[in-house]
Amino acid sequence: MDTMTENDYLIAWGLYAFAAIGCLLVWMRITRWMWRWLREPLRLLVAVLLFSPTIIDPVKAKVAPSIAITALDLLFKVGNNAWRAISDLFMYGMIAFAIYLVFVAIRFPIERAANARKEQAAAANAAARAEDRENDQPFGGAGDDRYGRAPVPANPQRMRVEPRL
Repeated sequence: MDTMTENDYLIAWGLYAFAAIGCLLVWMRITRWMWRWLREPLRLLVAVLLFSPTIIDPVKAKVAPSIAITALDLLFKVGNNAWRAISDLFMYGMIAFAIYLVFVAIRFPIERAANARKEQAAAANAAARAEDRENDQPFGGAGDDRYGRAPVPANPQRMRVEPRL
């Protein structure tokens, strides 16, 4: 006896989507510390597990989460959709990882070029700082004449530096 109305079906999917997003956010928080090339595929795997649907009633076009169908069919032997759900999980996983690999293939050269530009800028800044240190005068060139030359004192031991105003 199927007493689930269309409204109940949509409410159930809404609650599941809300819970799945919460689980995904918790998983993102758990994997935050990991190396990026491990963290991103793990997050993608959990997203595929949580959000991939499987058809449970082809006549009424009803779908359910693949991971739930797999768990219910394998643990409680309530239906015969386990292999369909596993194949759907595998198919969605392959599609998601193929798209992710294309994204990585596009992102990798862009990041290498950006890192090269940052290294060049850091090297230029380091060279500029080294040059500034070489040209640095302890008192900011106090006593220079109008051509930028320091006057030669008659007696270097008695040289006095006046502050500029």
